Amino acid sequence: QVQLVESGGGLVQPGGSLRLSCAASGFTFSMYTMSWYRQAPGKERELVAAITSAGDSTNYADSVKGRFTISRDNAKNTVDLQMNSLKPEDTAVYYCKGIRFSHNYWGQGTQVTVSS
Repeated sequence: QVQLVESGGGLVQPGGSLRLSCAASGFTFSMYTMSWYRQAPGKERELVAAITSAGDSTNYADSVKGRFTISRDNAKNTVDLQMNSLKPEDTAVYYCKGIRFSHNYWGQGTQVTVSS
């Protein structure tokens, strides 16, 4: 049974930091590109960051470049998103996604709220 379980969301003040983690099971994690997406109320889901299966390449949405860092540990089957200098516009539900060819797996999401 495939599972992606996100954790680490919460309420943080502007300028603060959070670290999201996604624990994967039920598939060969090390063969999958992993991504973080987010969806704010009334908006479409958008790609935030992605990392290749080997962890040797990453890409980021322009809105988070220089503030967010994606990383993975293939030994632990986890992918993390370190979020610094958070802004109110980063408020959204954050989702973990695994993709390999036609196989797509999503987590249930974790809420991140940036507010004073």
